[in-house]
Amino acid sequence: MKRTTSVLSLVAASFLLSGLAMAAVKLDGLKCPISGKDVKEEHAVDFGGGKVYLCCGGCPDAFKKDTAKFTAKGNHQLLATGQAKQAKCPLSGGDLNKETEISIAGAKVQFCCNNCKGKAEKAKGDEQVNLVFGADAWKKGGFKVGK
Repeated sequence: MKRTTSVLSLVAASFLLSGLAMAAVKLDGLKCPISGKDVKEEHAVDFGGGKVYLCCGGCPDAFKKDTAKFTAKGNHQLLATGQAKQAKCPLSGGDLNKETEISIAGAKVQFCCNNCKGKAEKAKGDEQVNLVFGADAWKKGGFKVGK
């Protein structure tokens, strides 16, 4: 009986811990890269070593069908949800300056200098997201998804 109770306790603890790990990703304010609607946790796809969250059951197929089209918005989500960390300036590849931090649709980003910060601030909407989170910028910025 003791062994059964111990095994059940371990299983319950495992479920509790996995639930806590899932709760660490904050989805408040995130928008679906496909539709622009609020995302739901149950509609996630694997992307770039993390998860991108979508609004409905139809969007995962659309995302997978043309991932390149949604790369910048997917990368943005990886940073906004805390799954990714930034190492360098996404525009120049230079060292980060904490004084240049701005928020882009809920994702905090730093740059190497006020020139790069200004360029990012000047861009708006999708243009800004593409500039800072597109494939080239993601590579220059040394963004890494942690496990």
